[in-house]
Amino acid sequence: MIILALDPGTTQTGFVRYDGARVAESGVMQNSDMLLFLQNDARLEAQHLAIEMIASYGMAVGREVFETCRWIGRFQQAWHSPDSVEFVYRREVKLHLCGTSKAKDANVRQALIDLFPATGGGKTPQIGTKGQPGPLYGVSSHAWPALGVAMTVMHRERPRIEQIAQPVVQGELLGVA
Repeated sequence: MIILALDPGTTQTGFVRYDGARVAESGVMQNSDMLLFLQNDARLEAQHLAIEMIASYGMAVGREVFETCRWIGRFQQAWHSPDSVEFVYRREVKLHLCGTSKAKDANVRQALIDLFPATGGGKTPQIGTKGQPGPLYGVSSHAWPALGVAMTVMHRERPRIEQIAQPVVQGELLGVA
């Protein structure tokens, strides 16, 4: 399963396309470009869309939060199957990756790095270098929170995916024993 995960903002959105083993693509796009991508190209490259959702937890919020919420709704509606879009709260990502909701962005980033094999070059081989890229090569900026969303969804969905895939592997779905 290929997951497209988004970390939306007021004007730009971080994204990651994750195939279960490596980051196939990542970056930051203007929101208007992301909207066009979701409408036209994304369904060809990903089967699942996950978006980081906003929660206020009783705190007052400003214009930026509401503007981001509007973009989240627009992204959901642009997806070819709006009702299948999965929303993941930041708190859920922190709990899943770090075991605490008090984790900071640096903790989440390090937890993500620790999940991948050190196969690249440089001081952080999980990221690697241009000459020796690792599985996280190219992930930067707002793509890190998007990767956290993708990993949370992938780990949550893995038992269901394995259950669906199991009969196919054993040939039961086709009636082959």
